[in-house]
Amino acid sequence: MTPVADLPEGLRARIEGRDVIVFDGECVLCSGFFRFMLARDRERRFSYATAQSELGHALYTALGLPIDDFETNLVIVGGCIYGKLDAFAAAMRALPGPWPVLGAVRWLPKPLKDPAYGVIARNRYRLFGRYDACMVPDADLRARFLPGGFALG
Repeated sequence: MTPVADLPEGLRARIEGRDVIVFDGECVLCSGFFRFMLARDRERRFSYATAQSELGHALYTALGLPIDDFETNLVIVGGCIYGKLDAFAAAMRALPGPWPVLGAVRWLPKPLKDPAYGVIARNRYRLFGRYDACMVPDADLRARFLPGGFALG
């Protein structure tokens, strides 16, 4: 977990005070997570960005993560940036209904959850597939993305 306050000022200003999900828009699994969240986030708590976007690249770079292979989604909740399985847990805890119970995965030991997440992340395209390009959201969905949060084509 990294505090949003640790980001460079210009980047911090672009997301501060927002809950955000940054996902690999070419990954079928990651895009499925995005669609899952979108369908259950009825209060529109989250804003979104693809990892391939200008904003996604800036966030991954600021966090010291590679921008050529996005092996983690990022979830920003309450001013904290989460990656890997902790990102999933933070997102689940933020949803209404029964979903917060899935946030319990955050309590799994790091030596267990990080390697398990890593195996799936490294093999996600082979296991689940890959889109040729990031989706281009329609006008209604585009309003849910942060400025600079999606890559065209």
